[in-house]
Amino acid sequence: MKTPIHIFVLIDALGSACRPAQSFMAERLPFRQSLKTVLGFSSGAVPTILTGELPCKTGHWNLFYYDPELSPFRWLRSASFLPDGIMGHRVTRRLLTETGRRVLGLGPLFEASLPPRQLPLFNFVEKRNLFAPGGVSGAPTIFDRLEAARVRYRVYSYHHQTDAEILDSATADVRDRRAEVFFLYLSEMDGFLHFHCGDDAAVAERLRVYERKLSALFDLAGSGGRELTFSIFSDHGMAPVKSRVDLAGEIDRLGLRAGADFLSVYDSTMARFWFFSEAARAAVTACLGAQSCGRIVPDAELKTLGVHFPDHRFGELVFLLHPGGLIAKSHFNGGGWNPVGMHGYHPDDPDSSAIFLSNVVRPPMSHIKDIFPAMAESAALGVQ
Repeated sequence: MKTPIHIFVLIDALGSACRPAQSFMAERLPFRQSLKTVLGFSSGAVPTILTGELPCKTGHWNLFYYDPELSPFRWLRSASFLPDGIMGHRVTRRLLTETGRRVLGLGPLFEASLPPRQLPLFNFVEKRNLFAPGGVSGAPTIFDRLEAARVRYRVYSYHHQTDAEILDSATADVRDRRAEVFFLYLSEMDGFLHFHCGDDAAVAERLRVYERKLSALFDLAGSGGRELTFSIFSDHGMAPVKSRVDLAGEIDRLGLRAGADFLSVYDSTMARFWFFSEAARAAVTACLGAQSCGRIVPDAELKTLGVHFPDHRFGELVFLLHPGGLIAKSHFNGGGWNPVGMHGYHPDDPDSSAIFLSNVVRPPMSHIKDIFPAMAESAALGVQ
């Protein structure tokens, strides 16, 4: 009896609302579901897919979290006497990035995105490779389960290869039957959609390249009558950008002292705040409450969405832009960042929804956390 083969393909940012995606691999993968994602970005969504647990359980949500006692950059406080021109210089940031990667064990993808004066107050979530055993701190991943069950598997990701190289490597390994489970993470679609969201012709052409190679992989894996489970899914979708807002500028005009009165982290669609005085809390809350570009997300809603942390490590206050908005200058993207597509909006936004496509009919699925039990069941690992 031939051993069944299972292939799981994560295509970053390929949403169910993307029109070209709605017919992608339709002939071979007739089971098709739209799935809600988590509030936030891939740093929270991918661990949710790999574990079946929400960020409040895994501890993985945004990349930076408030942790002055255990910050890997707490030694940087001794350099606080340096002028802003040196502390904030691009060379200093480059050195801090390399220090984080090579000395502090923060992983090869770490970027010193926050102002250097703030780094000693923050820790970094994604210290390990998510696609290796032990990669998620708060819950076992599908790879931990495969290791425990002694199932032969192969993982391919941006850590070592481009999307094209991943597809070629996986094809060769499937041809040689080097494993029973194959997990491919194709990350480059995210960057493409940031600058082609809404351009159906360009997206369709890009997807045809993926479809040709994935169809060939599908046919090869199932050749000779071998039982095959083949599933493609995403972590979130992509929404068209309609407006840009200078949220940081609005907060700066309050005249508060960053680092003394409050802390802030600005991402493309979300801002997070910590307060060191009630006056600062009141001023920032009032300012954000007057903004028409977004809203403060109450703790009760954060709990419902699975992204509430009682210690407020990811923020005492979370401000979320309405779909289509973009924080013009965030800590993670400078003023030159000018995408036409963005993600990180509320999970109820249809453009934010992910996809799940398979050649096997699944029980009803509604959320990206349902992908984990689907993978575990397909690989005969069971679901606890």
